Amino acid sequence: MENYLKDIQDIKKMMDKSSQFLSLSGMAGVMAGIYALSGAFAIREIAIHNQGKVTLESYSFKLIVLIAGAVLFLSVLTAFILTMRKAKRSEESMWNSTSKRLAINFLIPLGTGGIFAVLLMKNHYYGLIAPITLIFYGLACVNASKYTVRDVRYLGITIVILGLFATAYMGYGLQFWALGFGVCHIIYGALMYFKYDRKQ
Repeated sequence: MENYLKDIQDIKKMMDKSSQFLSLSGMAGVMAGIYALSGAFAIREIAIHNQGKVTLESYSFKLIVLIAGAVLFLSVLTAFILTMRKAKRSEESMWNSTSKRLAINFLIPLGTGGIFAVLLMKNHYYGLIAPITLIFYGLACVNASKYTVRDVRYLGITIVILGLFATAYMGYGLQFWALGFGVCHIIYGALMYFKYDRKQ
């Protein structure tokens, strides 16, 4: 009987491994949150210096875009490095059919949201940019969560809710952005680290 139970557990583990990418690093989430909070603080200082008046043609706007790009680049680079290390430790391939499905399901809503945000910016709907980026990022996490740990789904739902609140309270977009991309990433990243990473 014990052998049968062990066989069932082994089969379940094999099925989970083939259908889920389990090497996402919790620490990468924490670091992404720290980068986002640092970026939000820098953008806030720029906005205060310009008394909230930033146009598309201004140097301040270009600086804000540069900061946002740096936050994104550092987050992606850190996630790649830490996830690759975790995949090696758990002897899991970094780029397999499951991780490809995860990436595709994540990038479709994220890319759509990014294009939508650029179009809003072009048409001067600045107040909607923070809510839209939060909502579409949250939807991307929910969509991709089918192929990784369930915690990513809860992170996505939380960020979508924050995006809706940011739409309702339009003047506090940067604060909601910092809360969603910063604080939520740190909390969920830490939970994932203690729940999964430390076991290894």
